[in-house]
Amino acid sequence: MISVTVPVFNEVESIVPLYESVAIVLKSLGTPWEMILVNDGSSDGTAAVLDKVAAADTNVKVIHLRRNFGQTAAMMAGIDFARGDIIIPMDGDLQNDPMDIPRLLAKLDEGYDVVSGWRSARKDATLTRNLPSWLANRLISGISGVHLHDYGCSLKAYRKNVIKDVKLYGEMHRFIPIYARWMGAKVVEIPVRHRARQFGASKYGLERVFKVILDLAVIKFLDRYLVKPIYVFGGAGLIMLITAFATLAVALGLRVFEGISLIQTPLPLLAVMLFLMGCISILMGLLAEMLMRTYFESQGRHSYRVRDRINTGPPR
Repeated sequence: MISVTVPVFNEVESIVPLYESVAIVLKSLGTPWEMILVNDGSSDGTAAVLDKVAAADTNVKVIHLRRNFGQTAAMMAGIDFARGDIIIPMDGDLQNDPMDIPRLLAKLDEGYDVVSGWRSARKDATLTRNLPSWLANRLISGISGVHLHDYGCSLKAYRKNVIKDVKLYGEMHRFIPIYARWMGAKVVEIPVRHRARQFGASKYGLERVFKVILDLAVIKFLDRYLVKPIYVFGGAGLIMLITAFATLAVALGLRVFEGISLIQTPLPLLAVMLFLMGCISILMGLLAEMLMRTYFESQGRHSYRVRDRINTGPPR
């Protein structure tokens, strides 16, 4: 089954044409399908239109969130409720073209686990949308090592077994290909069509770039230090301790060779502060280590992922 998930927020004019265009494409595939529309706390009549569409077609599933939680949370809800083996998220503003769905599926059939859309001819404002997006994509690709032209394109295709354990927060839906690559998934990118917005206005501005940068810092931390947080906190603590002793040595040197009293320089106070901060940082690292072990053991999770098994049962 193919599951198309669409988060919508105040897109009352777009719902019907979106459903009609997606349904035409999915019906032509001859494969069982469902379309999951997640109402992210809309206040413009979107909820009523969604209910009407769902009443007319049982392939359409509607989820109404209690309030506006944001695109990432709405997308996570769609993924959680999806029953298909292949999940295709897309935007609800008609800027994604459903005619690209067969091309995404064809690429999956070549053996890939994630197919990411690339809006190579993006129909958005150059300075406020395209340029910040280009900079963000270069930054994300450089730091993550997963080189994609367009992380912000919602139109993608995933095998469900690749993302079934992914939990998304903040603005992290754009980083799903990175999560998938961590799990050993094969990721590829193909150009997709992008259409100008027909109704309403974009819900996002330049402030989203700063959110992406902060989320990227979280992603990088989780990638390298999730199971060994002591390397971050302990490493920072050791650096501060070494700096504290070096600062104290400089202060003592000034006292012995220059005759400068310890109370005439801020170096002793700085050394004490660095020493305390170093100790606290190391203790935080130890606490984080205990929390991670509690997390993995209480959830029955492992610090590794198995791609396949032959002649063996599940791990004990």
